[in-house]
Order: sequence, then structure tokens, then C-alpha cells
Amino acid sequence: MRRYIILKYIYQRPIGKRDLDTGVLSLEKVLPAISTDTLPEHMVAELKSDPQVQLVVPTMPTRLISPVESKPVEQLMVLPAANWGIKAVRADRSQYDGSGVTVAVLDTGIDRDHPAFAGMTLIEKDFSDHGNGDRHGHGTHCAGTIFGRDEAQQRVGIARGVSRALIGKVLGDDGAGQSEMIFHALNWAMEERADIISMSLGFDFPGMVSRLTADGWPLDLATSTALEAYGGNLRMFDAIMAVLRAQAAFGVAPLVIAAAGNESRRAIRREYRIATSLPAAANDVISVAAVGRTDHKYEVADFSNIQARLAAPGVDITSAWPGGGLRTISGTSMACPHVAGVAALWWQFLRQAGIQPTARNVAARLISNARKDVFVANTDEADIGQGLVTSP
Repeated sequence: MRRYIILKYIYQRPIGKRDLDTGVLSLEKVLPAISTDTLPEHMVAELKSDPQVQLVVPTMPTRLISPVESKPVEQLMVLPAANWGIKAVRADRSQYDGSGVTVAVLDTGIDRDHPAFAGMTLIEKDFSDHGNGDRHGHGTHCAGTIFGRDEAQQRVGIARGVSRALIGKVLGDDGAGQSEMIFHALNWAMEERADIISMSLGFDFPGMVSRLTADGWPLDLATSTALEAYGGNLRMFDAIMAVLRAQAAFGVAPLVIAAAGNESRRAIRREYRIATSLPAAANDVISVAAVGRTDHKYEVADFSNIQARLAAPGVDITSAWPGGGLRTISGTSMACPHVAGVAALWWQFLRQAGIQPTARNVAARLISNARKDVFVANTDEADIGQGLVTSP
């Protein structure tokens, strides 16, 4: 028997809306009901025939997008209060700081006692069964780039005015998890009225094949089973994103941002470029590639996957690390929170301009203000998407 994720939709009429007998069409609020269960094949078939059930898909493993180690902070040419990524996205010039914006970080948790998060309201929820807190470091680093306060006289975060953050621990202390954890966390973040959701993680198709073959499965059967799980989880992710879009009428429309992945190897061969995968490849998710610095210009990182929508700094990024210090690492995992932080600035910008911020209009600002004139010559659009994300 295998473990499955089951999706149903629940419809509720919003309080205070007039109904049809008044002559006004009342909207219905769509709430996803997600459950998981270990089922035999005949039960799966029965569930799929139930008209109340939208999807039944097998779970699959997830993992953090493993960062690339960089030089120690003391060996980098980083001036105090001048983390290069913050300057590159022009957050240092912005009058906005993300005040009033709620950001959800779905990762390995957070070191809530780190000075970079002093005075913040951090709402933690563990979906991994490993307990709240960050004993890995990845989640703390990503959160620090989004909204961390200054540390050791160095600016850490982009949106330092964010005072409320949702921390969904969807990866265990070993950096691994299951897809059901992400789906439950997305639902939770929506219920908690997140404005922006940041995810630097991936659905582990190769890892699933490897584990099945290690258990004695024939390669073709293992690949077919993993492909079935990947396709089903893509449909599940797209279905949940559709629910998020439907909530726009009720003022709950979070913008979802995800890292493109670190599987490319341009240093081996220029054409060795891997496409963005889940969750970054799902509908309406802003996928993020990583870039580094060279000769006063920017270039795509060797490891960064292609077909992302935006690019952001992801090489030699210094941010918070569990235990109170800073650490410098690289990866599209580091680029993703740059976009989440800039999105918080644009969210505040629209609100102060008297425009109701939504996932759609904030995404439009991110894309329309991205820059392409800052890259080295002959940069392929497939590597950088619409360009380098830029603050208001």
C-alpha cells in the first residue's frame, strides 16, 4: 500500500454578502480540504470516483535546494551594512521596508532567538514531525534575507519592516520531507492570511527513483512510479494555486515564490542546463534563477536552472545562521528570498498608493520593473527570465 494525498473543496458563502434574492450574485469562498492516508489500490479507485474528491495523488519526497558553500564571511570583500545582493536589487535606495506585510517561509524552520529576528512576531508550525526550530540552517538563512534586522553592523534583510512572519517547517532537520507537508503548509499560510509565500525547496524526482531502485525495484518500474507521483503532485499544486487565485475576491491572494533549482552545470558544458521543476514550475508561481557578480555586471550562476521568470542575487549571499552568527552560501535558494523581500516592498508600495495589493498586481510590478541591461553580453533570456528583480 502507498500513501496518498486527497484534495476536496469546501464552499462557504462569505459573511456579509447579499444573496440571489436581493438581486446580487453572492460569491462562494473555496477552501481546500487536504488529507493523507495509506490506501490499497481499490480504495484509490473508489475515491477517484467520488464527486466530492478533486484529486488523489501519491506522495513523493521533497528536499531543500542544497546551497553551494561560499568563502567564509571574513574572506569576502563585503563592506559593513552593504550585502551586495541588497544593493543589486536596489533595496538600499528604497523608501519602503515591507511594513504591514505578512511573509510565510516554508523551509527548515527558523532560529527565533537569532538577533536578526528581534522584536518580530514569528508564528511557527511544524509539518515535518521534527519539532519547531531550525537545526539545519537553511530556513534561518532564507528568512534573514527576506526580513532580517541588521547584524554585526551589516544589513542582512531586504524588508526589515516586516514584523509578522509565518514559519512553516516543511523539511526536517535533515533537509528532507514529503509533498503532503508542503500542501498542508500552503493551506495553513492562506488561512493565516499570508501576503507572500517563499519556498526554496524542490520535489525530489531523482531521489525517489534512487530510493525505489535501492529497495530492489526495477529501474523502469521505479521511474514510472516516480513519474506518476511527480505528475500527480504537479496537478495537486496547480489545483491549490487555483484555489489561491479564487481567494482574491476575499482579500486573500498570496504571491508564491520558489527557487528554480541548482542542478545545472554550465562549467562542465555550456549546454548542461536543467529546466526548472516543482514547485517553481507550477502555474502562477514566480520562479527565481540565481546570478552572481562579474566586472560590474551580473551573470547567471553556473548551477542555476533555466526557464525561471525572474533572476536575483544568489552567489556569496550572507545572512543569518542558527546560533546567532552569519554565514555566506550560494544557490537559487538564496535568490528566492531576495525576490520575496522585494515583493514585500512592492506590496507596501501599492497599499500606500491606495491600490489593493494582490498576487497578480505585485507579480506584474516585479516583472515590469526587472532589469536586463545589467547582465554580461550574450546573456540568454532562458537563464534570467524577465531580468534582475528591482525594488520600488
